[in-house]
Formats: sequence, structure tokens, C-alpha cells
Amino acid sequence: MTATQGAARSAEELKTLAERAGRELEEASALHILRWAAETFGPRFCVTSSMEDAVVAHLASRARPGVDVVFLDTGYHFPETIGTRDAVAAVMDVNLITLTPRRSVAEQDAEHGPKLHDRDPDLCCALRKVRPLEEGLAGYDAWATGLRRDESPTRANTPVVGWDAKRQKVKVSPIARWTQDDVDAYVAEHGVLTNPLLMDGYASVGCAPCTRRVLQGEDARAGRWAGRAKTECGLHG
Repeated sequence: MTATQGAARSAEELKTLAERAGRELEEASALHILRWAAETFGPRFCVTSSMEDAVVAHLASRARPGVDVVFLDTGYHFPETIGTRDAVAAVMDVNLITLTPRRSVAEQDAEHGPKLHDRDPDLCCALRKVRPLEEGLAGYDAWATGLRRDESPTRANTPVVGWDAKRQKVKVSPIARWTQDDVDAYVAEHGVLTNPLLMDGYASVGCAPCTRRVLQGEDARAGRWAGRAKTECGLHG
């Protein structure tokens, strides 16, 4: 089930392709799923990474050496996250692309007031994450994420390949069926880079103002926007 690399496809063709692949690749390995994506979309395929770890970027580099890895620099990241990004760019066979919002944090503060993330986190995420990603993905037909079903109830039904209706693109989640133990085993086997904050009580790493350490018994996403009904930044629904 492959197609001509780089060929222009309509949204309907991409949607049909995604739905079929989601069924056929449900039991496939993460590397097989990424090889399918690389063969199917060629240079119109990229990986997005929050630099919580570099597992999917590492897998994708095995499937397609030199693959584009897209990172969103929101201006609010922990220093450890920026350091992880720089290390990935230095040691892995990937093409690291950093996206930035149209406005700096200072410019956003001048327009909307300081600490927008506290007063209106949905708007802050829209300005600093969602819009830059939509612009950055314009040249791609498919993008890969590190979403896993075991991370939170909102991600329990994540398909390994699905249709991103918002962006009209194929969305690949090659490690959707993995557990945290699977991630840890892959990191140990391949010496994959991980964010140092994962060793300091953080189970999910986002922007510094909206991320805290998780408590015993909490799910991996509990440290994101703690105390709010918000569970996603808008990139994944």
C-alpha cells in the first residue's frame, strides 16, 4: 500500500488513504508504520516533537534518514527542552526545523497583557502553538506525533494512522499502542535522548508556566494545566 512519493493528492484521497492505513497498520510495529509513511509521502512527511524525548524522531530517522523533525519553540520552554532539541539536531540523522510564533512573548504581552497563559490558556496555546504549527505543516501531506493511548483518557482511542480533519492531513501516531515501559525499553536499547525533566518528576513536558511535576497515582498528563479543565493545547484536538 504505497503511492508515488511527492505526488499531489486531494484531501479526499488523503483521507481515504489514512482510514485504510489505520485499519491495515493497527497491529504493525512502530518502525513499519513510519516506513510506510516515509515511502508513501516522501519529503511531504515530517515528524513533530515536543522534545519530551526523541523516540519518534529516532524511529523516523531509521525509516527515512534526514527526515524533517519539526519543533515548536513557544518562547516558554524549559531550558532543558531547548537543550534536548539542540542535542537531537547535533547527534541524530534528522533535519531539525524550529517553528516560532509570529509574535515574541514580549510582543504578545504588549498586545494581550502579561501572563496570558494564566488568564486565557486556550488563546495562548492558539497563538504560540496551534497557528505556528498549521503554518509550518503547510508543505506536508502527513505528520507524525508521539501520542500514546495510555497517556490519558482523552488519547485512549488514538489511531496509529488517522485523518487530521482540522489540517486536512494524514496524522501518524506510530507508538500509539506503546506503554511507558515500551518507551523506556526503546530508550535504553538505543540510547535515545530524553528530556532531563523526566528524571525530575515531570511525566509530560510542555511550556514551563503550565507544567508541574505529577503526583503518585496521577496519569502522565496530570501535570499539564493542573487545576483547569483544559487537557490539550489544541494541537491534537
